[in-house]
Amino acid sequence: MKIDSNQWHRYMALPAFLLFSLFFLFPLFRGLTLSLTSWDGFSTPRFIGLRNFTSFLSDRRALNDVKTTVLFALGSAPLLNICGLLLALLLHTVFKGRNLVRSLVYLPAVISPMIMGSVWYLLLQPQRGLFYIWLERFGITPGNWMLGSGTALMTVILVNVWQFAGMTMIIYLAGLQSIPDELYEAAAVEGAGRLPVFRYITLPQLFPAVKINIITNIIGSLSVFEIILALTDGGPGYATESLSIYIMRMCYGSKTGYSTAVAIILFLIILGPVLFSLKGLNKVEGGYDV
Repeated sequence: MKIDSNQWHRYMALPAFLLFSLFFLFPLFRGLTLSLTSWDGFSTPRFIGLRNFTSFLSDRRALNDVKTTVLFALGSAPLLNICGLLLALLLHTVFKGRNLVRSLVYLPAVISPMIMGSVWYLLLQPQRGLFYIWLERFGITPGNWMLGSGTALMTVILVNVWQFAGMTMIIYLAGLQSIPDELYEAAAVEGAGRLPVFRYITLPQLFPAVKINIITNIIGSLSVFEIILALTDGGPGYATESLSIYIMRMCYGSKTGYSTAVAIILFLIILGPVLFSLKGLNKVEGGYDV
């Protein structure tokens, strides 16, 4: 069959489709089929229907991990956006050494969360940790932040925000630099104050960056894994265990079929807030008419 030279562009997408099928569609289909089995990772998978999904609803540890994961996301995602935006607004102003400060703020985001978690684990150690020693010099006797069920999750959230606020900041900075100076010059001529300028110029123009940061931070927070594993290993007890860590433990515990079902449930838990947020953000963006 002779292919028209004008039709070749249609076949140029074929390699991308093959890669998409190999690395996304096939694992997705394989995961769906395994979630319906009692496979232990070694023997032949045995079909059990939806039993893994019904077992999840009565799994108290898994339901507790869902609660922990949601609490982590509710604390982490808003703080990341607020800190990232404030840092971007601060470092968007011109001052000597600005590029160096930007680099230092962004630096933790390029380091592995496992490494950063291990570093913070050493810093927050009671008796011998650097923070413990510093606070004692000021007459303050701190508790063990990582062993208290109430403080451990907050500690992990703050460390996560400290590490990835720079990543959020970079996206906001890119958005700020794309705003035309003419808009600010026109506002200055009109005598507009800082708050009206931010409300009616900066925020609407920055909204695409706001959308990207909110969606990526929701996804990252709900799928948190490394930073918790390195800092608390899910403890004390299961107080900081996320659903991602639970999936890993079930998989290594010869419950591969069940862990696959939980992974699909986690995917749906992430998909729900993302779609809901996108719908709301698109509505707000339409109101701005960016």
